[in-house]
Amino acid sequence: MHVEPGYVAPAKVALANVGALGVVMWTCAKHIKNFAVDPFLIVKSLMAASVFSLFMQSFHVPVGPSELHFVGAMAIYLTLGFTPTLLGFGIGLALQGAVFEPADLLHLGVNSLSLMLPLISVHAISGRRVFNRDSGEKISWAQIVKLDAMYYAGVTSMVGFWLMISDVATPVSAWATFALSYLVVVLCEPIITYAAVRGLKAFEGHALVSRLTAVHSLSLREPV
Repeated sequence: MHVEPGYVAPAKVALANVGALGVVMWTCAKHIKNFAVDPFLIVKSLMAASVFSLFMQSFHVPVGPSELHFVGAMAIYLTLGFTPTLLGFGIGLALQGAVFEPADLLHLGVNSLSLMLPLISVHAISGRRVFNRDSGEKISWAQIVKLDAMYYAGVTSMVGFWLMISDVATPVSAWATFALSYLVVVLCEPIITYAAVRGLKAFEGHALVSRLTAVHSLSLREPV
């Protein structure tokens, strides 16, 4: 999901940086009460950034104008919650750029928006109900696959958007090859997500799991 340096003009990169910073500020302002109520929210955000960085470094392959990454987005989202995941993406990309790929810092805002905006959409459309136990929504294998598909459709669409406004002519076929490569992630990631949610749910009464994860807000559908 990285857009390689040179594809997006500096002026547009600057606008993307402003947009990404705006999303972070909006998130902090919207959830400022949560920071006061939940002192572990910052810790969970750092945990999300660490896990995200680990996933990103574990598997990344250049595909056309971008890269195929194992992001682990839904695993992080469903176990740590919306706000820590959103902030964790930005922190994780900054950490990854600073430690492993300094050139990626040039597109920090671009790549952050590519991950953040699809997460906001997924949370607004379907995810919010999942974290509301009063809604009666239960997490199932099929639902995890659906959330994954929605999320990565958003990520690949964002990459397509950046390529569309880039100063480098990129064939649609190159973007399509990149987008199709994420079918591998959509097929594999739900296994890790389901295992993580089910594993943590088994210990949700433990003080650390209760304080440092969001699984207590989820209802898990038992397999038939």
